[in-house]
Amino acid sequence: MRRRGEQREDGTTLITVETSPDSNYGSIVMVTVVWPDVKKRNNLIPDFVLVWEEPLSPKEELKGVDSTHVKFREEFLKRLRRYGLLQEQKKKTSFILLSAPWSLLCYYAEEISLRVPLQAPNLNWSEQVLSKLSLPNPLSQDVPNPPADYYTCQFRTNKLQSDHQETFFKTTQRHQVLYEILARTPYGSVKKGEVGIDRLVSEQVFTAAYPLHQGDFRLPSPPVPPHCLGLRQILYAYWAQWSCWRRYQPLDHIREYFGEKIALYFAWIGFYTAWLLPASLVGTVIFLIGFGLMQRVCQESLPLLHRSIINMSLINNTVFMSLWAVTFLEYWKRTCSSLSHRWDCSDFQDIEERPRPEFTATAPMTVRNPVTGAEEPYFPEQKRLNRTLTGCMVIIIMVAVVLMFLIAVILYRTILSIETEGVLVFQAGRISSLSGSVLNLLVILLLSRVYTALAHILTRWEMHRTQTKYEDMFILKVFIFQFVNFYSSPIYIAFFKGRFVGYPGNYNTLFGVRNEDCGAGGCLIELAQELLVIMVGKQLINNIQEFISPKLKSWWQKRKLRPQLKEKKKEVDGEEAQGEDEEVCPWEDDYQLLVCEGLFSEYLEMVLQFGFITIFVAACPLAPLFALINNWVEIRLDAHKFVTEYRRPVAERAQDIGIWFPILQFITHMAVLSNAFLIAFTSSFLPRLYYRYTRDSTLRGFISFTLATSPHTFSQQHHNASCRYRGFRDENGEYLPEYFHLLAIRLGFIIVFEHVVFFIGRLIDLMVPDIPEEVELKIKREHYMAKEALAENQVQTLTSHQPVLCYSREKR
Repeated sequence: MRRRGEQREDGTTLITVETSPDSNYGSIVMVTVVWPDVKKRNNLIPDFVLVWEEPLSPKEELKGVDSTHVKFREEFLKRLRRYGLLQEQKKKTSFILLSAPWSLLCYYAEEISLRVPLQAPNLNWSEQVLSKLSLPNPLSQDVPNPPADYYTCQFRTNKLQSDHQETFFKTTQRHQVLYEILARTPYGSVKKGEVGIDRLVSEQVFTAAYPLHQGDFRLPSPPVPPHCLGLRQILYAYWAQWSCWRRYQPLDHIREYFGEKIALYFAWIGFYTAWLLPASLVGTVIFLIGFGLMQRVCQESLPLLHRSIINMSLINNTVFMSLWAVTFLEYWKRTCSSLSHRWDCSDFQDIEERPRPEFTATAPMTVRNPVTGAEEPYFPEQKRLNRTLTGCMVIIIMVAVVLMFLIAVILYRTILSIETEGVLVFQAGRISSLSGSVLNLLVILLLSRVYTALAHILTRWEMHRTQTKYEDMFILKVFIFQFVNFYSSPIYIAFFKGRFVGYPGNYNTLFGVRNEDCGAGGCLIELAQELLVIMVGKQLINNIQEFISPKLKSWWQKRKLRPQLKEKKKEVDGEEAQGEDEEVCPWEDDYQLLVCEGLFSEYLEMVLQFGFITIFVAACPLAPLFALINNWVEIRLDAHKFVTEYRRPVAERAQDIGIWFPILQFITHMAVLSNAFLIAFTSSFLPRLYYRYTRDSTLRGFISFTLATSPHTFSQQHHNASCRYRGFRDENGEYLPEYFHLLAIRLGFIIVFEHVVFFIGRLIDLMVPDIPEEVELKIKREHYMAKEALAENQVQTLTSHQPVLCYSREKR
């Protein structure tokens, strides 16, 4: 048990009670606890903190106290004492400090299959390459106190012989045990779903429930040696600081402090950012080549040749990015398997999940769980299916709303270009396009907030039993909508704008307004502008929001709580007592921090960014560079939030990034198809090849080949003045044979391109195993050691009749 150095008054209530299994929920049972003596119980640092706010005056007490809440709270705390938890109530500040004794930790560690040491971290791939070449590594840093990497196995009490009870279980494991007890403890009728701390917090019976941070994140004023720093201080100094932007992330320290789920997120975004380096270099080189050649186009007489070189550069970049996306996912699977093995999550499987608190509160009936035998809330599958289908209809309606706003923006651009044409002849199209992009970004951000709130309501209404299912359905809903919301405008510009204009004398209209046409430079330039405005604008807004919003929320939280804490501290007798209370009350400091909002918004932002740099990379080679810069900033912002501004979340185990990986695979497939269509229909790459091999290899006369002449009727109406327009039509407006030849070539190119890319991706998948060879050898080694340890334990048990197997700490 961890201790605090100074002695304080012991306010712990200790009760040991055996009850019948009928009052239990799930698999929770009463444990007979062997309590420490009074001296050893003093000043235990709590593993978990429960908080509620008491009225400050009798008038507020009459208005604000709910007798039902008081009853639920007292019953909940009473049951926690009966289960064996140590409690210390700070009555003046309404904090309940919970600690688990050794015997209770052992029982629940076995119950929830915690992994403990049975017997050192791998290097990054870049670190391995540089070490083989004997080159210095500018990215590495010497982070103090690296967590030891041991072989582990599932905890078994009968195989334990340890004299280090205070340090045997990690802090995150203690938090998991406490949260497991809190989440499974009933406080009322089990049939009504009155179970668990989550529902108590949602109903404001408790205002907060959180584990404590390990001390302050600020570095000590007289500097101390690095190995003397706490884990939170190490993370702040070697990870959350802006000066660490070019260093490797201390993933093992992150996992040690926050758990595997959060560590995997930072591992993924770090891996993704590292892979953006070659993509951004290639894209920047392509952009500079194109920019330099376009400058020469205006000065020399070889525009067609230079444009051919630019087109070939863009094609090469598109092919590279398509293969990059496929290869990136394959190598992430390898990295993820290595990390999950290193963090002992390779064989991780979720235990039988409890129903969500909201589900238990609103389910219309209960059924007996065939596994646990307990009565659990139940919602009919047919009703859930009907509600899910209704939710799908709402998604379709919201997608239609997005398309309506898209049409409105299109009409705005068209009308604005007409209105400004007389004033700013040469800039009318550019002004309308740029202002339309900004307006579209504002509409996108507004609809995103509206639909995210709507998706929460729909997913709750669908009554999903477990939290995992709830999160998966919520993520799918939001992603489908955000995919349409963010990508509808670029898709329109890339594949539809300028396709349905018509021809002189027979123009097509939308609500009486002539359809948009691409500018003189083609639709790819407008697409690049749209991508930069949406992607870069969204990144800037999100980063400013992530930097300012937590600070404002934290300031407001402290401002709101400061009067209550001051009022309650006045009741403490004496100046000395007050100073002591301020010094040893980290739970009050943590209570003023923000609630951790999870990783959903972080993953969604990165996944949408991944779509921008892969689906439309043919139009904007600089997109990976902007993504790289944004991710460097994003990692530091997220690290700073988790270390300094959020309450410490309960550590969660995870084997991978979950449903986000299939979404990334879907985006990769969409990117291959999108880039194939961009090359075939939006760029002039295929028409140039067709003209070169059928007409003139020097491309002389190519521009005239791509232009058609207006019909005679149109020329007569305009004083016999004919005009040329882009298209493959005759003088009557009918399609020429070349149009159908090119259409067949374009469709054939799409089929060949996507088959080649997917074939190469499949080859990479076959050549690059998902699990590295060294990891497979380590897994075999662990299985062998487990068998040897079991055999040794059996022999010693037969000779001494006592299980003396220790969890030996042999490092990997």
